[in-house]
Amino acid sequence: QVQLEESGGGTVQAGTFVTLSCVDSGGTVSDYVVGWFRQAPGQAHEFVASISRTGSGTYYTPSVEGRFTISRDNAKHTVYLRMNSVGPEDTAVYYCAASERSDWLLPHYSQYKYWGQGTQVTVSS
Repeated sequence: QVQLEESGGGTVQAGTFVTLSCVDSGGTVSDYVVGWFRQAPGQAHEFVASISRTGSGTYYTPSVEGRFTISRDNAKHTVYLRMNSVGPEDTAVYYCAASERSDWLLPHYSQYKYWGQGTQVTVSS
């Protein structure tokens, strides 16, 4: 069973970068599409990016495309989110999630079955 745990969050300066990791301790994440979502205070979950099982396909929300990169290392059961040129608008709790669906263009919360607990990213200006 998929058991996801995010790490890598913290407080970072605007304009710098941060890399989040999502590790599956169950060791089966290679069988799933994985997405990253974020939730700012008082806001709903917002889709950030998703990646296909092999990593050959990726999909981003327009506000992060060109700044963020999603990738995965299935041998390490890990999915990454590299966030470049971060700004205060990127402050949120970031969650990774796994989907059993076959395609990777999955921007909706309901399309994912397994979720991590989240990691806080705070961008200071």
